[in-house]
Amino acid sequence: MTRLEAALELVAVPSVSRDEARLAALVESRLREVDHLEVERVGDNVVARTTGTHAHRRLVAGHLDTVPGDAASARLEGDRLIGLGACDMKGSLAVMLELALDPTARPFEVTWVFYAREEVARGESGLLELAELRPDLLVADCAVVAEPTGGRVEAGCQGTLRAEVTLTGRRAHTARPFEGRNAIHRLGGLIERVARYEPRRVLLEDVEFVEQLQAVAVAGGVAGNVVPDVATLTLNYRVAPDRDRAAAVAWLNAYLADALEEGDRVDDVEWAPAAPPHLAHPALGALVESSGSPPRAKLGWTDVATFAERGVPAANFGAGDPLRAHTSDEYVTAAELDHFAATLAAWLVRP
Repeated sequence: MTRLEAALELVAVPSVSRDEARLAALVESRLREVDHLEVERVGDNVVARTTGTHAHRRLVAGHLDTVPGDAASARLEGDRLIGLGACDMKGSLAVMLELALDPTARPFEVTWVFYAREEVARGESGLLELAELRPDLLVADCAVVAEPTGGRVEAGCQGTLRAEVTLTGRRAHTARPFEGRNAIHRLGGLIERVARYEPRRVLLEDVEFVEQLQAVAVAGGVAGNVVPDVATLTLNYRVAPDRDRAAAVAWLNAYLADALEEGDRVDDVEWAPAAPPHLAHPALGALVESSGSPPRAKLGWTDVATFAERGVPAANFGAGDPLRAHTSDEYVTAAELDHFAATLAAWLVRP
């Protein structure tokens, strides 16, 4: 079976978030075929570990779920596997399975984590479920998260802050708007302020993180004949690793201050932390060398932050172009899988 065919087998199993049980069962059954792995299933998360006598341990993690879509259209076309999750990240999962089953002796122990519910709200994450129920399974000296990275190491990740900005007004009848103040109209100046945002750039360990600020939702209105007295703008702020939650909220309040008045408020609704690059870690530096390409900062949030929170240095590295993830024609190529497999295999025998 070729690597594309092995990946097609995984892509053909539907595993939209919260429906990973079938794929988890397939992965578990494959991992239990060999004697050199200790395999555990926690919910729809599957963890396989070598349990020798080495003092050090490396961990490779990938999520089983996909965004919503139709897995039935998965197909091979030449050197491409096209289908839901092919790039994000079942191509990489197939390689992880291949290398996990390989009995090659390695100079450290290895943990393979196949986890559920990455593509939904972070609070539902299978990785957090493991951290709560079996934290011992996530202990390692360093970790690789197999997000699609185009075959380059993508260091760290951005934090993400969701905030709701509420502007106030005064109700009135729409026939007599001069008696009130339209809160929705007030959103114009606020949205213009957000649209003028110029991304902040932060250089950490020689990789550049570029922050972003976007308006993602608008809410307001009482009735068709009422001047609204409240309107809300939801913002998403992508934050470089040099800012924690408090610093991100403080900056956002300061940036929006000119568009706010007494009675308005900015509510911090949801936060996922950023992760530093960790490229100074010897093993992650070795991964960069093995990849043959210079590292770059990760655009977006990934579970490297979950490992960083637990004191485990981590980096993103996987097959497939991240720009193809979640698209209608998502695909991964044989060459991308081969490069990922060769790089990861070399890293796993490199002291």
